[in-house]
Amino acid sequence: MKKIQIISDKNSKSLKMKKLLLNVLKKDQIKKNNLIIVVGGDGFMLQTLKRNKESKKLFYGINSGNYGFLMNKFSLKNIVNNLNKANMVTISPLEMVVKSKKKQSKKYLAINEVSILRQSRQAASLSINYGAKKLIKKLVADGVLVSTPAGSTAYNLSVHGPILSLNSKKLSISPISPFRPRRWKGKVVSDKTKINIKNLNAIKRPISAVADNIEVRNARNIIIKTNRKIKFHLLYDKNRGLQKKIKIEQLRREIK
Repeated sequence: MKKIQIISDKNSKSLKMKKLLLNVLKKDQIKKNNLIIVVGGDGFMLQTLKRNKESKKLFYGINSGNYGFLMNKFSLKNIVNNLNKANMVTISPLEMVVKSKKKQSKKYLAINEVSILRQSRQAASLSINYGAKKLIKKLVADGVLVSTPAGSTAYNLSVHGPILSLNSKKLSISPISPFRPRRWKGKVVSDKTKINIKNLNAIKRPISAVADNIEVRNARNIIIKTNRKIKFHLLYDKNRGLQKKIKIEQLRREIK
């Protein structure tokens, strides 16, 4: 078991699943090396990946939470076969650099999305640039999302953003309840693009910048780009890959 590590969330369901896995995997040979089995929900998987961002290990998630979009279904009977035949997907996270009210810069990673959210009862007032181009001079809205393909079926889809294919090499910029311009639907841009979001009225209309689940309050300027130096290697059961899950979400979106 030296080459396999099993980590789990601290809830009773996850711990029970971990114990069952330890008993089974002691008796069988796993072909893949440098493997970390992650038992929990999507949030726990995101935390685990970020804690191991310098690692070149393979991550196989087993869902013990609710939806578990980034995870595999738990099957004790088939776990050895599923691990040996699993397909790998490699993704890179977004890097968010935030300048706050005190002009301090903070850097965080986001695997799903960066969310810029109003911090008070008043709507945010934002300008958005991508590369050297001005995307929108002034957006008055509850906020805006910048999503990766892996995260495009999460919060991004809830605000009516587009679902992106894993191999699209694109990012989605989606407004949250836009007031002006009211009909702006956002934009899909290259994942090589550096996105700059500025708070146009930081005193009267404060905003928060959130990288997945890490929040920075009183943000004034946010720069977002794909960090290609970091690569996460995720394993998925054969015929149940991440790309297939994304396609299923696209079909569900059309069902009324």
